[in-house]
Amino acid sequence: MDIKKYLREKKEIVDSALDEYFPNLSPSATEVGFQMTLNEAIRYCLFNGGKRIRPILSMASFEASGGKGNGILPFACAIEMIHTYSLIHDDLPAMDNDDLRRGKPTCHKVFGEAVAILAGDALLTEAFQLMTNQTIQSDLALDKRLVLIIVNEVAQAAGISGMVGGQVGDIESEGKEIDLPTLQYIHTHKTGALIRVSIRVGAKLGSTDEELFEALTRYGEKIGLAFQIADDVLNVEGKIASLGKKIGSDLSKKKATYPSLLGIEESKRRAKELVELAISELRGLGSEADPLREIARFMIVRDY
Repeated sequence: MDIKKYLREKKEIVDSALDEYFPNLSPSATEVGFQMTLNEAIRYCLFNGGKRIRPILSMASFEASGGKGNGILPFACAIEMIHTYSLIHDDLPAMDNDDLRRGKPTCHKVFGEAVAILAGDALLTEAFQLMTNQTIQSDLALDKRLVLIIVNEVAQAAGISGMVGGQVGDIESEGKEIDLPTLQYIHTHKTGALIRVSIRVGAKLGSTDEELFEALTRYGEKIGLAFQIADDVLNVEGKIASLGKKIGSDLSKKKATYPSLLGIEESKRRAKELVELAISELRGLGSEADPLREIARFMIVRDY
């Protein structure tokens, strides 16, 4: 299959849905002008050229699990909103202090630190509002218990035991010598948790059985780690024009990465091995899982 075409088509679907959930406000659409600034900041970050890998993975998992239609979109888009919030906060001076994101000034550079923090807060809370908004879930016959399970799982993946916990580990490991298990913990939580839950949400909303669900979960765990290793390598070998941000920033900040611990070639080997293992988890599925297979391969050959 043409994975780039698939990713482009799915991205357009996600972008269209996000545009519907977060439309441009006009002055007459709100009583308080302050909401305009917040809406502008949110849209600036949401539509800043993101790859949409997480919502696309959720959609691909949903379809591989027998799901039909666009009922997955509110949940897939909510995960992208959580991811975007994390990038806004990561870029802040108190965190990574980055000036560029996808080739454009970061949110706090354009709107100021206070509005950037609030835009991130708004995206996080709106994500959970979106997942629990029954008026836009008409495409799926969902019972309230399943929605509650999904919301709980996404919260875990985004919170202390997932992305936020991994980010703390990343910050506290800067400038220190750490071992491989610690580095793997950081990566599987900071990045891997949200990728893993993207797969699990898609599978839960499909009609998969328990055995297949666990296989998809293992797939998600492996590609989540492979994705972050590939990001580590790109931070060393990538090109500014493709990445849209400074190269070598991990090294200058003395961040814990796979290349700094194992070297470039070993990092590439491990990422490739993880992708092969992830694909092997899909052996019980037919062509309906081809997008998942190709996305896994794409993760370690991309240049952005």
